[in-house]
Amino acid sequence: MTLEQKIGQFFFPAVFINDTEENIQAMEQLIRKHNIGGLTFFHSRASAATNYETKKKIAFNDDSYQRLKDLIVRYQKCAPTPLLMSIDAEWGLAMRVEKTPQYPYAITLGAIPESESQLVYEVGKQIGLDLKSAGIHYNLAPLADINNNPNNPVIGYRSFGENKEKVAHFALEFLRGMSDVGVLGCLKHFPGHGNTNVDSHLGLPVLKESLEELLENELYPFIKGIENQVDSIMIGHLAVPSLNGGKDTSATLSKNVIDNLLRKQLGYDGLVISDALNMHSVSKLYNKKGQLEWEAFNAGNDVLCFAENVPEGIQKILKNASPERIEASYNRLMQCKEKVGILNSNSEINITLDFETASVLNKKIAENSITKIKDSNNSEVLLEASQKGKLAKISLYKPIDNVFFQNLKTKLPSDEFAIQIGNEETVLELEKKLKEYDTLLISLFVPKAKPMNNFDIDEVVFKFLEKIFLSKKCVLYVFGNPYSLQVIPNIKSAIGIVQVYQDFNEFQESAAQQLLDNSECKGTLPVHVQGI
Repeated sequence: MTLEQKIGQFFFPAVFINDTEENIQAMEQLIRKHNIGGLTFFHSRASAATNYETKKKIAFNDDSYQRLKDLIVRYQKCAPTPLLMSIDAEWGLAMRVEKTPQYPYAITLGAIPESESQLVYEVGKQIGLDLKSAGIHYNLAPLADINNNPNNPVIGYRSFGENKEKVAHFALEFLRGMSDVGVLGCLKHFPGHGNTNVDSHLGLPVLKESLEELLENELYPFIKGIENQVDSIMIGHLAVPSLNGGKDTSATLSKNVIDNLLRKQLGYDGLVISDALNMHSVSKLYNKKGQLEWEAFNAGNDVLCFAENVPEGIQKILKNASPERIEASYNRLMQCKEKVGILNSNSEINITLDFETASVLNKKIAENSITKIKDSNNSEVLLEASQKGKLAKISLYKPIDNVFFQNLKTKLPSDEFAIQIGNEETVLELEKKLKEYDTLLISLFVPKAKPMNNFDIDEVVFKFLEKIFLSKKCVLYVFGNPYSLQVIPNIKSAIGIVQVYQDFNEFQESAAQQLLDNSECKGTLPVHVQGI
C-alpha cells in the first residue's frame, strides 16, 4: 500500500442501514477510491446519533436486520482491503436495529451482585454473537464512564454505576465475553464522561477535576482495561482544562490527553478511536474541510469515527503527518483486523440471532437485579387488601393487560386501572374511582431512559402520585431508570418501593414472582438516588 492508501484505512465514515440507493452507491465509490478502513453503522439519517435536535421522524423498518446483512456483503465486495464493520451495540444490536435481541442497559447490569458477574460476561458474549451473525466484528462498547452525576443528560443508564471497582470489573467481563467469540470491544469515553452535565452531541462538556482526581476515580476503569489489553479506547468530546493548560480543548483534539496521558503516562499502545466527528462539540470548529480530521489524527487518534470529509482529511494527513506516525496507526488497526480474522478468511459465518438464549439470560438478570428499596411487608399488605376487596392496581404508561398485572391476576385479584396518556381528565376520573380502595399497587413504566423532561413523566401524573402517596397505602414498582425515583414527589410516603430497571416481559414476570413469593431481592442500587 502507498501511504495515501494506508491513511484511507483510518477513516470509518457513518453508513445508514435504511438509506437511499443513491447514498449507498456514493459510499461504495468512496470505499473503492480511498481504501476506507471500516464503517460505523447507524439505523437511519433520522436516528438520534445523527439527528440531535430530533427534527426528523424515525421510520421503523422490520427488515433492518436483513438490510444490514446485505449491505455489509455489498460494501465488503467493493472494498480493496476488508472493512472492519463497527456499531454501537451497548445493549445489543437492538440499540440500532429493530427486531433483534435486546439486553438490559448497563445500569441494570450494575445492580447485579458482583458475585454474579458471569451474567455480564454472558451479555457480552451474546451481543458478540449477534453482531457476528450480521458480519460486524467491532462493538463500540461498553462504557467505562463512572456515573457520578445524576443530571448527566447522555451517560446515566448507559453506565454500570458509580462504584469505580464495579464499573471496571463489569466492563472487563463484558469485553471478555465479546472477545471470546471474536468481536473487538472498546472502552469509552476517555478520560471519563460520567461527571458531566452537558450532552457532547450538542455542546462541549467540561471536566473540572485535576489529574490526581481523575487518576483516583474517572480513569480507574480505563487503567484496569489497559492492564487487561483492551482492544481499543474511544476518546470522548469533553474538555479537561487541568490537562490542557487551562484551555477548554476537546480531549479528541488534545495531544496532552491522548499522547501524554493515555499513551505515555498510562502506557496504552492499543487502538485509539475518536468519538463521532459529526458531534456538535467538535464538528463546527473548523471551516476548512479536512482540518478536523487532521487535528483529531494529529492529537493521537488512530481511527476517525464518523469522519465527514474523507478525501480532504486524507490529503491533510498525507501532507502533515510523518510516515512513522502513519505506520504506527496503520499497524494498530491491522492487528485488530487480524485478531478477528477478516484479513485472511472469506468463510461464511453461520450464526443466527438467538432470541431464546437472550430471553433466558434476561430472566436471570431480572432475578438478580430487582432491588427492594422499601418494604413494609409489601406482599402481606397487598394480599390482605386483595382479600378484603380494598386493593386496586394502577398501571402508569402501559395498559392493564401488561405482563406484570397478568402474572398477578390469579393470586392477587383486584380491580385494575391505567393511565396511558397523562391528561387531567383521565386522572380526575381515576381519583374518583379510587375512593373505595385503601391500598394501591402502582406500576410505573417510566416512558424514557434519559432524564430530559423528567423522563417524559407528565406533570399530572406527578401530582396524582403526590396526593395518592399521602392518602393511601401504596406499593410502587418502578420499571425504568432508577434516577427517575428522585423526581417522584412524596415517594418516601409510599409503604413499599421496588426498583425493576427494565420493562421487558422477563423483568415484569420476575417482579410479579418476587411479589407473590415475597422473596428476597438480590439487586442493589448502582447509583446514589437523592431523597430515597
